[in-house]
Amino acid sequence: MGIWECSLPDQTLTWTDTVYELFDLPPQSPLKREEIVALYTPESRAKLATLRSAAIENGEGFTLDAEIVTAKGVPRWIRITAIVERANGEPVRIFGMKQDVTAEKAMFQHINRLMETDTLTGLASRAKFEAVYSAVCAGACEERHALLLIDLDGFKAVNDTLGHQAGDECLKEAGRRLAASVPDAVLVARLGGDEFAVIERCNHPSELRRSGDRIAKALEFGLESSSMTLTISASVGGVMIEGDLEAKDVFARADSALYAVKQRGRNGFMPYTPVAIAG
Repeated sequence: MGIWECSLPDQTLTWTDTVYELFDLPPQSPLKREEIVALYTPESRAKLATLRSAAIENGEGFTLDAEIVTAKGVPRWIRITAIVERANGEPVRIFGMKQDVTAEKAMFQHINRLMETDTLTGLASRAKFEAVYSAVCAGACEERHALLLIDLDGFKAVNDTLGHQAGDECLKEAGRRLAASVPDAVLVARLGGDEFAVIERCNHPSELRRSGDRIAKALEFGLESSSMTLTISASVGGVMIEGDLEAKDVFARADSALYAVKQRGRNGFMPYTPVAIAG
C-alpha cells in the first residue's frame, strides 16, 4: 500500500516508493500522468476518468478497484482511494492510497467460478443458470431464445444397481454428450440430480424441435458393468422464450412439456403445446 497525490491543476504526480513498485517503475523516476493513465486497461481508465472528474467537481472522494498492466507487462489489480483537497472552494490536489489487491481479486474470481460451475459435470451450476435465465427472460438479449429441460431416463436404476460412483460417471457422460449436442448454446447447466437445462438462441419452433431431437438422440447410451448393461435415455421438454411471460411461467411450460414426454413413455422430445380449455 502506498500514498499518491496529484496537484491541481498542473497534474503533477507524487508517489511513495510502494506505488512505484505497484506499477513496476524505478523509484523516484519522473512521472507523467498521461503515461501512467495509459497503463490502465481501457475499462478501468474510463471508470477512473469518470470518478476522478466527479470528485474534483463535487469534492467527494471515491474508491475504485482498477486493473492495470504494469511497465513490465504484468497484469495487476489496485485499489485506489481518493480525497480532494480544496482551498477557497477550488480543488488544489487529489490524493489517497493505492493498494495491490491482485490476490484478493483472484480469490474472489476462483470462488465465483466454483459457485457458477457444477463440480461433477463441469457444466454451469443452478445458480449460474438462474442468473442467465432471468436475464434472458427479462429481455436483456434482443435475440429470441428457447429453454429445454432434460431428465435422464433410467438413472435411478444406475444408482440402485451399480452404485453411486457409477451414477456419478453416468452424469459426467451425460453432461459431455449434452454439451457436445448443443455446441452453440448460450448455457448448458446441471440443475441438480439427473436434471439438466439448455438455453439457446432460437428463432423458430422448428429450430427448437431440431435441438430437442438432437439432445434426445445424443443422450441414448449404455453403461456396462461386469454383469449387465444399463440403457440411459432422456426426456426433453422445450419452449420458446417469448412474449411477456415471467421466467417462472416459461419454466413451468417447459416443465409441462417434459412431463408430457414422460407420460408418453419417455426417451424423446416434445415442445410445449397449449392445452385447449373447453368453454
